[in-house]
Amino acid sequence: MNEKIRENLPVNRIEMPKDEAEKTGALHLFSAGGGSSFGGKEKYPDMVSVYYIGKSLEDAYSKEFCGGPHVARTGEIGEFKIVKEESVSAGTRRIRAVIV
Repeated sequence: MNEKIRENLPVNRIEMPKDEAEKTGALHLFSAGGGSSFGGKEKYPDMVSVYYIGKSLEDAYSKEFCGGPHVARTGEIGEFKIVKEESVSAGTRRIRAVIV
């Protein structure tokens, strides 16, 4: 994580139809109500915002459905430190982190 922060990669936003966004592999793991979407269909609008880290959507380090706001570049974040890691359900882990 800190390596990608130091690379100072651009953080970009693109709006696109939901079905196209899903085809890009963009992650969309949580519903508007806070529940997990693992194994279920979530209700997203027909047009969604996808944030991606990198120069292009196709070669992005990370891409996710999200409403933002976000930093313009990863270098704005600062050093990332994991303070806790735990199991939240079978096959799902959660990390808690701080910027130091």
